[in-house]
Amino acid sequence: MSYSFLDFLCLLGSVALFLYGMKVMSEGLQKAAGDRLRNILSAMTRNRFTGMLTGLLITALIQSSSASTVMVVSFVNAGLMSLGQSMAVIMGANVGTTFTAWVIALFGFKVNISAFVLPVIGLSIPLLFSKSSRNKSIGEFFIGFSFLFMGLDMISTYVPDLQSNPEMFAFLQRYTSMGFGSVLIFCMVGMLLTMVIQSSAATFAITLIMCSKGWIDFDLSCALVLGSNIGTTITPLMASMGGNVAAKRTAMGHLLFNLLGTVWTLAIFFPFCHFTQWLTEELGQGDPAALSAYVNHIEATDPDTYNHLFDNSLPAGHPVSVKVAALQQSVSIGLSVFHTVFNLINLCVMIWMTGLYVKIVEKLVPSRPNHEEEFQLKFIQGGMMSASELNISQAEKEIVVYAQRVQRMVGMAQEIVRHKDSAEEFTRQFSRLEKYEEISDRMEIEIADYLNRCSEGRLSNEGKHRIASMLRIVGEIESMADCCYSIAKIMLRKHDSKAKFNEEIYNNIETMFIAVEAAVTNEILLLHAIENADEKDIISSYNYEREINNLRNQMRSANIENINDHLYEYQAGIFYMDIIGSLEKIGDYVINVVDEIKTLMRNSHA
Repeated sequence: MSYSFLDFLCLLGSVALFLYGMKVMSEGLQKAAGDRLRNILSAMTRNRFTGMLTGLLITALIQSSSASTVMVVSFVNAGLMSLGQSMAVIMGANVGTTFTAWVIALFGFKVNISAFVLPVIGLSIPLLFSKSSRNKSIGEFFIGFSFLFMGLDMISTYVPDLQSNPEMFAFLQRYTSMGFGSVLIFCMVGMLLTMVIQSSAATFAITLIMCSKGWIDFDLSCALVLGSNIGTTITPLMASMGGNVAAKRTAMGHLLFNLLGTVWTLAIFFPFCHFTQWLTEELGQGDPAALSAYVNHIEATDPDTYNHLFDNSLPAGHPVSVKVAALQQSVSIGLSVFHTVFNLINLCVMIWMTGLYVKIVEKLVPSRPNHEEEFQLKFIQGGMMSASELNISQAEKEIVVYAQRVQRMVGMAQEIVRHKDSAEEFTRQFSRLEKYEEISDRMEIEIADYLNRCSEGRLSNEGKHRIASMLRIVGEIESMADCCYSIAKIMLRKHDSKAKFNEEIYNNIETMFIAVEAAVTNEILLLHAIENADEKDIISSYNYEREINNLRNQMRSANIENINDHLYEYQAGIFYMDIIGSLEKIGDYVINVVDEIKTLMRNSHA
């Protein structure tokens, strides 16, 4: 097999075309679908059975379980799909991938989707010049789709041709007579082969060639196909490496599903293979186990015919080549039956254990301990930046987490005030709040940087407006965190100056904290439904703001009288009013966030 450096460069170019096609297709789809994509996904995965059907149909259409599970991983990473929903889709994808095996079995290797690429590009180009931005996006989607399959076709052209050079696998013949040990070895080979060439369909084709040459029998062919099921999980695992914990759990769930399915199949491997042979014969396709025996018989009795058979020099219509072709079809159908029955049984058993799967992967991929005390974004952790519209949804989820963290800071500031003169507890709480303030600053920078990178992608006008509003919301939330830290520093100055608060001051500050916490809680409720917020909750926010302002005005007036009446010292009154002023500012920042949410609602419903 000659493989030049130019072939390698062509392979790199083919991969680049494939990736570029995926990027253009993804951006076109998201600009055409916009925020509707989230609703579509929700409808498609509303229960485990619709999720399973979704995975099955998508994988059957794009003929790649790896591609569909990578897509699921990115949706989970974006917070658009829950872990439970993703498990059902992945289970369906494993059945959908058998469609490719049936295409190969029934039509050979003549099915070439890339034949439609140029006509699709020709029909899509006019859409790019349309005045409608939605039509332009649809055109981009189809052009990206075409590039994707053109890249796939070229990858198969320039990848080292293992199918035409099966001699590379001839050494495996020495491991075919080890009983169940051979099954385990060939299962491992199928797994590693699929990991390397990133295609269970190609593994299927190589398996058929090896069986046709008489190197392995039908049982070991089934072991190769079984191993390829585990090999397909490597792509989602690699995709999840740059994702969050939920994405890693989704990829782990895919691996676990295929691994457990392989384990129970290996436990009953030989009876299962015999059942597959019987089922293939019942379908009228002959005995799939007969091919290797027949080819080995020809090799032993007529070596010349055997050699001519595999260098394609036998005359057309030769009885040996006709017989081998019929038996090859039988093996191909038999392997497809094995693959399909294995995945169907696996699905029928595992679909009822979706909840258990979720618990197991949560144990296998735990969240980081003490995550509240560490700097860790929950929904955006680098990685997949190819889907800008979806990434906005990721950021929206992260903003809710950010607001909840700042809400905890309000509680910490309240605790610092409550501890009064307990120096040890005050120091501990102050250090904790100071750490949260540092985390808050870093979260603001990370989320804002992420949104800026999203804005550099190809976005709809609605997406651009969403990012602008979200950047302002992030700034307001960070200002709330600053106010909490400011309260802690005021209390530190109070301690250093030995100023004393009376019970009335403590009670008034407590009343103000209660009003502010109610406003922040209501703000988080609105952020959860950022584009479909309830009008009553918005009105409640303005009511909370008025209540906070009224309390501030009442306390300011009473403070002057209390100082004049010598109820506490002037310096204590200054610290007291500084704390009340900081709390009132938090209320102002909450209203600023609510105003931005109202803007987002108007834009999304326009």
